[in-house]
Amino acid sequence: MKFVRFGNPGAEKPGMIDAAGHIRDLSDQVDDLAGASLAPDRLARLAKLDPESLPKVSNDVRIGAPVGDIRQIVCIGLNYTDHAAELNMPLPSEPVIFLKSPYAVTGPFDDIAMPPGSTKTDWEIELTIVIGKKAENVARSEAMKYIAGFTIMNDVSERAWQLEGTGQWTKGKSYKGFAPLGPWLVTPDDITDVQNLHMWLDVAGERMQDGNTKTMIFDVGHMVAFVSERITLMPGDIIATGTPPGVGSGRKPQRYLKPGESLNFGIEELGEQRHTMVGG
Repeated sequence: MKFVRFGNPGAEKPGMIDAAGHIRDLSDQVDDLAGASLAPDRLARLAKLDPESLPKVSNDVRIGAPVGDIRQIVCIGLNYTDHAAELNMPLPSEPVIFLKSPYAVTGPFDDIAMPPGSTKTDWEIELTIVIGKKAENVARSEAMKYIAGFTIMNDVSERAWQLEGTGQWTKGKSYKGFAPLGPWLVTPDDITDVQNLHMWLDVAGERMQDGNTKTMIFDVGHMVAFVSERITLMPGDIIATGTPPGVGSGRKPQRYLKPGESLNFGIEELGEQRHTMVGG
């Protein structure tokens, strides 16, 4: 099942996508797609509802991030073999973890503001895991039981802040709007093979990233288990699982985003996002 949140920023309502691709209003069934409502069994009950019995939502409504009240964003760095190769870096022996501010979350079609004076704002399309129930010391074989679903995040990054001076990954990746999320929360049963999904990203109409989750170094189960051994995960927490090759900083010559450019990207079975970059 595909779930969605729609409405003005900060006042989004929960919904689901029907067979024709229309949004159906779930607000009479659940307050929000957040916290305890993301438990896999609760989402399964919602998925059994007849979409035709739910109010139909206008197609021109704003789509927000598909998860509300996100507590933390855990990111995995350097998790694709071909991305490591383009950066001339050795493959990590274990997942590289860093955090991104949840206040960076924005909707899948909202404009993305660049920081004032930005010179190296970059893109990173990422398959993103949404946790559905509290996870601590989860076994790899049990990991899928803790997942509410999957979505798309772009780990937008200001490389100058991230890598130069006293650069820090969290500092370079947490500016407001630097975590566009969505459009849907897709439950695991609605995905053919999460470890074989095509993903792509275009800047100003030019294909920059073209990859597949099959080139991940650490798979979804491994990441959930590894992170849960070190960080308590709660419902609504998300894990961004790394990016394939084609980031601006890895190109020769390097290529960064400019105000007015379009940033469009998607992952097979998870939908697409469309943004316009604007000056800060």
